[in-house]
Amino acid sequence: MPLPRATVVAAAPAVGSLGPALGGLLALAVGIGVGRFVYTPILPPMMAGLGLSKFAAGLIASANFAGYLVGALFTAGTWLPGSRRGWLFAGLAGSAATTGAMGLVHGLAMFLFLRFAGGVASALVLILVSAIVLERLAAAGRTDLSAVLFAGVGVGIAASAILVSVFRAAGQDWQALWLGSGALSALGAIAAAALIPAEAPPHRAPARATAAPADRGLLRLVLAYGLFGFGYVITATFLVAIVRANLAIRPLEPVVWVVFGLAAAPSVALWTRLARRVGISGAFAVAAVGEAVGVLASVAWPSTAGVFLASVLVGGTFMGLTALGLVRGRALARGDARRVLALMTSAFGLGQILGPSFAGALSDRLGSFTLPSIVAAAALVAAAALTAR
Repeated sequence: MPLPRATVVAAAPAVGSLGPALGGLLALAVGIGVGRFVYTPILPPMMAGLGLSKFAAGLIASANFAGYLVGALFTAGTWLPGSRRGWLFAGLAGSAATTGAMGLVHGLAMFLFLRFAGGVASALVLILVSAIVLERLAAAGRTDLSAVLFAGVGVGIAASAILVSVFRAAGQDWQALWLGSGALSALGAIAAAALIPAEAPPHRAPARATAAPADRGLLRLVLAYGLFGFGYVITATFLVAIVRANLAIRPLEPVVWVVFGLAAAPSVALWTRLARRVGISGAFAVAAVGEAVGVLASVAWPSTAGVFLASVLVGGTFMGLTALGLVRGRALARGDARRVLALMTSAFGLGQILGPSFAGALSDRLGSFTLPSIVAAAALVAAAALTAR
């Protein structure tokens, strides 16, 4: 029986908004979930196959985060020619290409170059797809679907983790893992391009005052955001390597990163809901402490329960902290928030860049990731204290 006309009309905005939200989900799955984080499950066989030191492995990760910082600052400017949608698709193509190309090269210099370029592409995707899709959802009155968009990071992590596990079970080497991940990214990019609509004609927003000098609350938030970048990234880079190094929990290696991604998928929606009850700063502090517990569990509790606790707590907080920090930064900015967001992005990026290299060098010297993880957890607790004030 056909639906009443009123029902059809009421359902139209939801259907029209769901497509862009799903397209944004796929874009973040490609650019962030796979483009930035597939390195973690591929790292152990890559280290074994090439004889990479932990410092070299951390340096490659840092190159990706350095590229992300450069790409974020570049994309935040107003000088990008052409449409944002065109640049978004360029970022998706670049992410897929640099991911797959990692399986075609050897040598530290090429790895550093490709991961740096992949980081630039990831930043293009994250910033532009967020702007395009969130504007479309706001215009349709469906901001509730933003949770679908940000679930893409966790979906991409989980999907690529499953792919890596299947390939490894089939006896494939690290090069095949990169090539398969690049192919997965290409398919996701094509699907995202089909779902993300053309942009509306640009309009000039009213002129806004430049940002006023930051107060102490904003400076504390910027410092906390940098400490968060440092604190989460060590576990997010080396968790699978930590599991692989321990014979007692090594059988969990194929699933630990899948759990990490599944925990990340709904996290932004959950932490946003908590922020409505306790405030953004309170939710940020709670999430940072929870993440610190997860970071410590990864090295202090070498058991099935400890590994899964680490995966759930770190995977379930890092995207929530990212979103809460940026929302709080916009709220504290006076006038144009772009300078404030650029400052926060820079602090976060520096923390990400320092973390993997610091942890890799210290682990090479001490033989474990215990001390780097303790330092990372302390940084997260400090971030919580700064925001709680």
